[in-house]
Amino acid sequence: MNQTALQDLLVRIKADAAAAIEASESIDGLRAAESKLTKGPLAEALKSIKQFSADERGSAGKAINETKNAVKSKFKAAQDALRSANIEGERKRAATFDPTMPPTVSQQGQIHPVTAMQREVERIFTGLGFAVVGGPEMETEYFNFEALNIPEMHPARDAQDTFWLTNGWLLRTHTSPCQVRAMLRWGAPLRVIAPGRCFRYEAIDASHENTFHQLEGLLIDKDISVAHLIAFMRLLLREVFQRDVKVRLRPGFFPFVEPGFELDMSCAICEGAGCPTCKKSGWVEILPCGMVHPNVLRHGKIDPRKYTGFAFGLGLTRLAMMKYGVADIRIMNSGDLRGLVSPARLSGARVS
Repeated sequence: MNQTALQDLLVRIKADAAAAIEASESIDGLRAAESKLTKGPLAEALKSIKQFSADERGSAGKAINETKNAVKSKFKAAQDALRSANIEGERKRAATFDPTMPPTVSQQGQIHPVTAMQREVERIFTGLGFAVVGGPEMETEYFNFEALNIPEMHPARDAQDTFWLTNGWLLRTHTSPCQVRAMLRWGAPLRVIAPGRCFRYEAIDASHENTFHQLEGLLIDKDISVAHLIAFMRLLLREVFQRDVKVRLRPGFFPFVEPGFELDMSCAICEGAGCPTCKKSGWVEILPCGMVHPNVLRHGKIDPRKYTGFAFGLGLTRLAMMKYGVADIRIMNSGDLRGLVSPARLSGARVS
């Protein structure tokens, strides 16, 4: 790529950003469009810098960064304008409120589906000798990444769009930091589960949210193998769904386990036929898991020559979707009273 081609590309990126902003009608839509541009054309432009000569790289990088900052500024301005418009609309609706009208009768709620699922999974695992532990939602970079065998320049960090805080900490992207915290506190042997909220700066769709619930599981002892992992996972799903669930185990890469696996279950929304929730595949990723990496054991002050173990990150939100037939993950955080009155009434429901 030469300077002319790069300039043409940057002009197209700005034009695409303007078109996306014009077409977006919601803040979520703006975030999705910005993420698509940042991870697509802008990322490709940054990769192209190595094609330039040493004398040209400075000007090329400057042009790309200026375009990137301009695009971010436009999307931020568009989001701010949309928020202001929404606030003004709420004010106008509030002005029409008539305090003399009789109140509406509200329906009585009950436990949220995710909370009900968390309590059910806790019941299963405490019956198997696991302790329930917790950890901070505002986490350090060390526990969220480095102690889990994800050093600063590791590409796995790019897959976790992260909310960074002004104090240098971050909102945890998974409940896995509880692994090392538990090892440092109790050592081995160890059986713990750690339920809690996680946060990722993601484009929201039917199966992805920026705030979701996970349950981390960790078992460390002598002579633990993959066979133990599979047995525990099958037992968990059978207890949750009160029937044998069709599952598949496929290789997966996670820096904190070796070997690592993706345990998928047949989509309960479409019964494996294919739908937006499972992205037409018929399968839903429910249990990333694997054998604890020796480096993680060392960070937890446990000798990997004496102990082995398995870990898994159970998606409580997705498990609740499968249990109650909820087709759209956004309903879980929407305040939709149908889900609080009766989770079964959410079966097949989607955000319009």
